[in-house]
Amino acid sequence: MKSLEELTRKNIWSLAPYSSARNEYAGREARVFLDANENPYNQPFNRYPDPLQLELKAAIAKVKGVPAENIFLGNGSDEAIDLPYRCFCEPGKDNVVAIEPTYGMYKVCADINDIEYRPVLLDEQYQMTAEKLLAATDELTKIIWLCTPNNPTGNCLNREEVVKVIEGFEGLVIVDEAYSDFSSQKPLRTELAKYANLIVLNTMSKAWGCAAIRLGMAFASEEIIHILNKVKYPYNVNQLTQQQALEALTDPFEVDNWVKILLQERGRMMEAFAMLPICEKVYPTDANFFLAKMTDATKIYNYLVDRGIIVRNRTRVQLCQNCLRITIGTKTENSELIAALRQY
Repeated sequence: MKSLEELTRKNIWSLAPYSSARNEYAGREARVFLDANENPYNQPFNRYPDPLQLELKAAIAKVKGVPAENIFLGNGSDEAIDLPYRCFCEPGKDNVVAIEPTYGMYKVCADINDIEYRPVLLDEQYQMTAEKLLAATDELTKIIWLCTPNNPTGNCLNREEVVKVIEGFEGLVIVDEAYSDFSSQKPLRTELAKYANLIVLNTMSKAWGCAAIRLGMAFASEEIIHILNKVKYPYNVNQLTQQQALEALTDPFEVDNWVKILLQERGRMMEAFAMLPICEKVYPTDANFFLAKMTDATKIYNYLVDRGIIVRNRTRVQLCQNCLRITIGTKTENSELIAALRQY
């Protein structure tokens, strides 16, 4: 791996981050707050939230098995996806490499930040090889993006190939594990100590059922987390989000139960789809959704919309022609979908 200073944009490396009023007295007790030009009324919403979310990070550390100092929290995973571009990639000069198809925000953020985005097509089983990904890199490649389980394909990438990428690349490898709670594969966040160039993303939006609060996570070395914290907005995670996340984290066993139910429903739905005359193939999945190749995805999608049932039409995505992506809902919602398709 190149040194972190080599990988970081020069202006970011030398950046003096904004010092918020709440940072300056951190670690000491305080009763009277006359430092941040806040309104003293309308408690508790009158006060700025903890800029480093220390209490929340401590709770996440216990659940995720990652030390608090190795955790970055953002306004959804979108912030954790955007920040590496702003920290490490020089606009109009550097490039990133990613698998294709995959989650669309990696490319959107690359385009916003004026960074060349190099997609490398997966094979017919939606798998990649380290050799092909590394062959797409050059001396100006700063980041390789991997999503496992992948979206929209649903499958986990081959672990051995992922490790080869991490070990064989001199830049940063970002592995998005948004759907890892639905997979039996061991999450890479537990192996941060092995790989100084690894950033692992996670979210409260999927298994934790908290998409509305917009809380994303990045796990990485303390040095990388320090760079991300330099560039983030001072109060990027609001107090309401922090409170709701803390409440959710008090009952991880409920989340385990949700995951168990969703996995059972996933099996039932995939079997039901496989029996539909309008379904040509159901792809293996390790997520809370699956991809199904249909006889005419667009017509079937529009038919479902007319009946108030929304799935995702992925037919315009490479390697996903005539495919619908089906999220696993409640048993009632899933049964309504199957009943509608049987009447198509």
